[in-house]
Amino acid sequence: MTRKKSQHSTKAASLPDWCERLRYFEAKQPQMVETIRELVEIESPSDNKAAADRMGMFLAEKFRTLSGTLRLHRAERYGDHLQFSLPGRGTAKPVLLLGHFDTVYPLGTLETMLCGIAGDRLHGPGVLDMKSGIALMFYAIEALQNWHGGLPRPVTIFLVSDEEVGSESSRKTTEALARESAAVLVLEPGAGLAVKTARKGVGEYTLKVKGVAAHAGLDPGKGHSAILELARQVAAVSKLNDLRKGLSVNVGLIQGGTRTNVIAAQATADIDVRIKSAKQAATMDRRLRALKAFDKHCQLEITGGINRMPMERTAGVAALYGKAQAIAKQIGWKLQEAAVGGGSDGNFTAGIGIPTLDGMGGVGEGAHAVHEHIVISELPRRALLLAGMIESA
Repeated sequence: MTRKKSQHSTKAASLPDWCERLRYFEAKQPQMVETIRELVEIESPSDNKAAADRMGMFLAEKFRTLSGTLRLHRAERYGDHLQFSLPGRGTAKPVLLLGHFDTVYPLGTLETMLCGIAGDRLHGPGVLDMKSGIALMFYAIEALQNWHGGLPRPVTIFLVSDEEVGSESSRKTTEALARESAAVLVLEPGAGLAVKTARKGVGEYTLKVKGVAAHAGLDPGKGHSAILELARQVAAVSKLNDLRKGLSVNVGLIQGGTRTNVIAAQATADIDVRIKSAKQAATMDRRLRALKAFDKHCQLEITGGINRMPMERTAGVAALYGKAQAIAKQIGWKLQEAAVGGGSDGNFTAGIGIPTLDGMGGVGEGAHAVHEHIVISELPRRALLLAGMIESA
């Protein structure tokens, strides 16, 4: 009887003390905040390669301290993407930690949108989306190395510089790394306190109209306005919305014409499409390409397509969420899940069938807005959750 009790005690002692782990990250909170401030104060807009590469160089030096192997994936138009491969014990496939260091803010934003602390909030451009998530990666890995004397399993970190503009140059590598991984954890912002188990797919289309130019005063009857035709098409496209089924279509940008006294010969509309399920992609694509001109003298051209297929809540995604829930429960945290309309690189990895859990990053509000911020006191819990998921995913 005594021996059985002793064996049970030994087994119990080998389990993680989650409250002690949380205290570890609480003690690290000031360092996490300082690291995030450093990242935010290096501006890295997607469309400025030189600036993005400065951010990449800083991250390369930071993550080299974790004793991994760095590989640069060169990009011509965007910053070079960073891949860190960290060895670990055992033969399990690596966990892929996915994120981006580009932001939507142009150079000079810090002159008017300062990075600073106000109460329990850290404000700044890109602080939520998603430089806080990058810092969480670093501190979770550092903690696991300290606790285990090295990582308990291999980890791959992939940080890209073009996520905010469609991930054109990084997508292929993202998908290749995901195929080599057991699971993908995406350090995009949380949905409030929740993680993200589903995302809509995203499409970008351009509708071009070619009309017939004429003098608006001398020959108004000889012209066929591309702008008028486009206006009719915008109304037609808007009818494709079906919010009940999770389909949304938005004409977000229109251009056309040359002068007020010229009947427009050209006009264009850029269209954003969101879909809830993969099967809706072909349907929406077919409907857009089937648009017909109201004025037979005008010609239509539709280009583009679905850029990101939906991240659907598959069994693999649900299993990861279940593990995350179990970890959170250890510290009395009832972790919720959410489905969101925005896309991320997690759409790519989930779309090829790799279990993916998104929204593992910072908690806050105002992504892409002047009030963008994170909640500082939530950093320890998010770091704890990430460390636990790396162990168990």
